[in-house]
Amino acid sequence: MNVKNSKMSTNSVWAGERDYLAFGATQVPTVFSVGYSYNDLDHWLDVALGKENGHIYGRMTNPTVQAFEGKVKELENAEDCISFSTGMAAISNTLNTFLRPGDRVVTIKDTYGGTNKIFLEFLPQLNIDVALCDTTDHEMLEKEVGKGCNVLYLETPTNPTLKVVDLNRMIKKAKEVGALVVVDNTFATPINQNPLALGADLVIHSATKFLGGHADALGGIVCGDKSLVEKVFHYREINGACLDPMSAYLFIRGMKTLDLRIKKQNENAMAVANFLESHPKVTDVFYPGLESNEGHEIAKKQMTGYGGMLSFSVDGGIDAVKKFMPALKFAHKAANLGAVETTVGPPRTTSHVENTPEERKAMGIPEGLVRYSAGIEDAEDLIADLSQALNKLEDK
Repeated sequence: MNVKNSKMSTNSVWAGERDYLAFGATQVPTVFSVGYSYNDLDHWLDVALGKENGHIYGRMTNPTVQAFEGKVKELENAEDCISFSTGMAAISNTLNTFLRPGDRVVTIKDTYGGTNKIFLEFLPQLNIDVALCDTTDHEMLEKEVGKGCNVLYLETPTNPTLKVVDLNRMIKKAKEVGALVVVDNTFATPINQNPLALGADLVIHSATKFLGGHADALGGIVCGDKSLVEKVFHYREINGACLDPMSAYLFIRGMKTLDLRIKKQNENAMAVANFLESHPKVTDVFYPGLESNEGHEIAKKQMTGYGGMLSFSVDGGIDAVKKFMPALKFAHKAANLGAVETTVGPPRTTSHVENTPEERKAMGIPEGLVRYSAGIEDAEDLIADLSQALNKLEDK
């Protein structure tokens, strides 16, 4: 169903679904079939070659998965979308599709830990030159891009310190040298930010997080120009990191409330960030919605909301965190984010557990940093919970 002229809340509910409804059902069915039968061999061949619509084998396409892809496609206003078994599969498959030995990729230091490992460890093994730049040093980024690059990979806001990259500025520079621009939009979601509208070539989401919103399914998705997405699809269909239909169904269900959830999480994160910024036991708060944040003006320009994620440091470092976190009542202490329930954890055990302390330090991630994913609970309850837990730090 094409709902491009509708508002985000309507798109969240209706986009991508109508063509896949069956038997008068109001919900997209979960199709578990691996194979699809054809009596007409010529028709079968045409479907296999992509000349006609249809399905051949579950590793290539699946009706439920396509319905999910269609929903994200409409929300990101993309020409095409392709999904994956995890967010990291989406990232790695995309980079592997467009990078070859001898190529050069420019990126930022403050990417998700798994992404950072690709740049630090795996791409150099393939003789791919990687330029890791200070995230907010736009002049350095422009200089490195100006030297020539095949792919500019950005993440904004970043995980876990919520740094903001000026997408307009960096996309303009990348286009001057013919670089492909890939943006991880997981933290912002299509509700708060649309990198394709700013000129990015491809947008990536870990659907596991805010898109699904219920912490019960793993997946990733890549959106953008049809010709580019088809190349990523070809890589994925051979390498096999496809999304399973049950997860696709859960994402479809979760995304019906995406607009509602994100707006509530935006409000909660803003309220929590304001509270933490004034608390004497909190030394730093990282949230682009705060006027004191160095990326606030850029975020205000390219985002419609500041997201449900924030991070902060408490006085006393990791020892204080070990005392503070267990005292929280309305927060899962777990390695996830973007769910309806608040989730909390230090990057050293969540987003950047694969990185060494030295690598985290180089990325500007303190060992005592707390990553906080605001859920949809009442903001007053979340603040009261944080207050009582922080008060534990006053006890010696």
